[in-house]
Amino acid sequence: MTAPVLTTPAELYSRLFHGGPAPVVLDVRWRLGDPHGHEHYRAGHIPGACHVDLDAELSAAPTPADGRHPLPDPATLQRSARRWGLTADRPVVVYDDSGNTAAARAWWLLRWAGVERVSLLDGALAAWRAAGLPVETGEPAPPAEGNVVLAPGQLPVLDADAAAEVARTGVLLDARAAERYRGETEPVDPRAGHIPGARSAPTGDNLAPDGTFHSVEELARRFTALGADGTTEVGVYCGSGVTAAHTVAALARVGVTAALYPGSWSAWSADTARPAAMGAAAG
Repeated sequence: MTAPVLTTPAELYSRLFHGGPAPVVLDVRWRLGDPHGHEHYRAGHIPGACHVDLDAELSAAPTPADGRHPLPDPATLQRSARRWGLTADRPVVVYDDSGNTAAARAWWLLRWAGVERVSLLDGALAAWRAAGLPVETGEPAPPAEGNVVLAPGQLPVLDADAAAEVARTGVLLDARAAERYRGETEPVDPRAGHIPGARSAPTGDNLAPDGTFHSVEELARRFTALGADGTTEVGVYCGSGVTAAHTVAALARVGVTAALYPGSWSAWSADTARPAAMGAAAG
């Protein structure tokens, strides 16, 4: 049975320390421009959590055609998942220290690979700390090797042509910051702008000020205003397919299935034959 998109710190603490099947906990520390995720993990993490390297384990090597964070090879992902301790009978909880904007990549990738019982820790590490729950430091012993068998392809994905088609006939959401969507700045990718027809939907707007997801009702209002109400095909992209997964998760909270464009703007903008729209309007 598919797990809820979110779990709370209290729920996770109870499952870890007060009986029941203890979940595998994955710590996905990653921020654009900050290569020190493992150091942040060692400085303080949820007890028993296994560190996951987004660049090395949740992505293949970057290429212009596939973007900065291509999907990993399925066999490589399965080896990584077993190293993290994943088995067929244990649920998984993932978190980071940035409102789950990085951890959502692990959530999406595992669900794409057929792991149904995976949830995001709502509010991420900040919520765990705010609840006064324990953290540990240093490098723990590796978990016992898992035996999970992955079955990739369980969530929809888009390539560049399909993303362009969704922008024309459905709703394509751009999850980057609004100024990047408008083309006012582009710090990492080859060109500024957005996919013609895409609508600006910054990932940060999925979250309340404390870093938890907005309520289902608030998210439903937000996505309905953007046209993503479940009555038409929905796709999501960002810079490199990482934070877009957060919006896929937010849409799943309101019952809307959305396809992810893994290459996202990093792949689209590297192809000079693809047009780039500018400005605040979807065009």
